Amino acid sequence: MKLGFFEAEGWEKEILEKELSDLEIHFTTERVSKENVGNFKDLDILSVFICSEIDKDIIEALPNLKLITARSTGYDHIDIEYCKNKGILVCNVPEYGTKTVSEWTIGLMLNLMRKIYYAIDQIKEIESFDLKSLRGEELYGKTLGVIGTGKIGKEVIKFAKVFGMKILAYDAFPDENFAKEQAIVYTSLEELLKNSDVLTIHVNLNPSTYHLINKENIKLIKPGAYLINTARGGIVETEAILYALKEGILKGAALDVLEEENKIKEELEFLLKKEAKEEEIKTLWQNHILMKMPNVLITPHNAFNSKEAVERILMTTIENIKGFMKGNLFNLVN
Repeated sequence: MKLGFFEAEGWEKEILEKELSDLEIHFTTERVSKENVGNFKDLDILSVFICSEIDKDIIEALPNLKLITARSTGYDHIDIEYCKNKGILVCNVPEYGTKTVSEWTIGLMLNLMRKIYYAIDQIKEIESFDLKSLRGEELYGKTLGVIGTGKIGKEVIKFAKVFGMKILAYDAFPDENFAKEQAIVYTSLEELLKNSDVLTIHVNLNPSTYHLINKENIKLIKPGAYLINTARGGIVETEAILYALKEGILKGAALDVLEEENKIKEELEFLLKKEAKEEEIKTLWQNHILMKMPNVLITPHNAFNSKEAVERILMTTIENIKGFMKGNLFNLVN
């Protein structure tokens, strides 16, 4: 059987060849695209990270494909329904970066509210020790609204409580035992938006969470609040963020993820394609505005990126593939 391991970094090669010695492995730093997929038509197993969009066209170009292993928790970049119709199994890595992403979330919160980045940048760029524009706000005593209380959301709550923050939580499936254990309050999304000083997002992107925060309900946010997003860009409508920042509803935002972020990375190639949609181009333009705003911090989808987390991703992916080969499937999402 043949495995295509895309978006590789290099260090994984020796481990893969040792652990999956029965497979013929095509190892590449490239992402899967319509332009290169024809070079890999005989793959049985496909392993991708988040920048490869696995849509109907890609799937049709791989007639032998039996398994896709997403090296991520989210799998919104894979057409799950079409895979299901074709009998192609899809696995993910459900747990690898709970502490990693949670630490980054708190780091963004501190950077945004205490203006740490701005202070460092001021010294480096203009060698100024002027404090006038660097006065921030404490986390202590603030109300943190946590949208999504899965593993990462729960870990963020535990960290936030160490800083003395009060917690409101929203989840489609509240964990009342956790709420009692941590003395937190579950509430509706609307009430959470109205009463939180800081908002942080920790839900998966799916049809029910797409634009969960949008142009309408963003108006409910408590004026002067901060927004943190380390989940997926599509959960928050980009136009809504711009509106809230412009109108002073949001005092600031720290975003590790953006809508259409894969298209930003390959922007020229995308814009030259005839199938580029007006809404997608509009979102790209809005993202560029966000990048230049002084009260917005943007990081390049880096929350997961610790040495420990990427090692866990690889080893779980190997276990997913071994399980498939033995007929004992792990972490199946379809």
